[in-house]
Amino acid sequence: MNYLISKVPFLRRFYFEQSELNRTLLLSCLFSIVLVCIRGVYADNWRYISLIWNLFLAFVPYWISNAVSKRDVWKQSNIKFFAFLTCWLLFLPNSFYIITDLFHLRQNVSIPLWFDLALIFSFAWNGLLMGVISVRQIEKVIEKKWDIETGIWFLYPIMLLNALGIYLGRYLRFNSWDVVTNPSNLIDEIRYLLVHPIRNRFDWGMIFCYAVLMTLIYVTVKRISKAI
Repeated sequence: MNYLISKVPFLRRFYFEQSELNRTLLLSCLFSIVLVCIRGVYADNWRYISLIWNLFLAFVPYWISNAVSKRDVWKQSNIKFFAFLTCWLLFLPNSFYIITDLFHLRQNVSIPLWFDLALIFSFAWNGLLMGVISVRQIEKVIEKKWDIETGIWFLYPIMLLNALGIYLGRYLRFNSWDVVTNPSNLIDEIRYLLVHPIRNRFDWGMIFCYAVLMTLIYVTVKRISKAI
């Protein structure tokens, strides 16, 4: 793969100028996209083409956190920092949302189940990686900006908002930009969740369960990176 990329000038500049982590993520995302294309051409079925768009949305918070971590915007202006942070929070659930695309896994007569599982899981894996790295980058920026040690007080609220965003996207079909384009309906749905917690107990069960799951995933990856 590196050999092929090195033969194309544009790809050579785009690929080899990236960090080792970004190059790995690029190859992993390319693998996912290739699987979708193979499936589409072989079975003449582009059912999972939307996963590429979901992967792009998962990349947005990763791009934002990279921009914030590499530039001193948090030193120059608190307004700029909180503007970036707000945008990051709005788009962050898209990184973890792809986990729920596993709901789409179905037996298909023309495509082996193992192929579709690998395809969807690869997208979910890439989304998780970008989400975890993005949260870690923002965590380090906050620690540096205010000279504090972040902990569960920072992480779990972030993951709780993440889980809420996943719920709103998967079951109520809201998108990140609905905060701007459709705020009234979005606020009404969130208010209904808050006012009627017993009536919405299964919804809250999903939100808290996913918040804990994503927290455990993040903490595990973080500690593995420190231990190795």
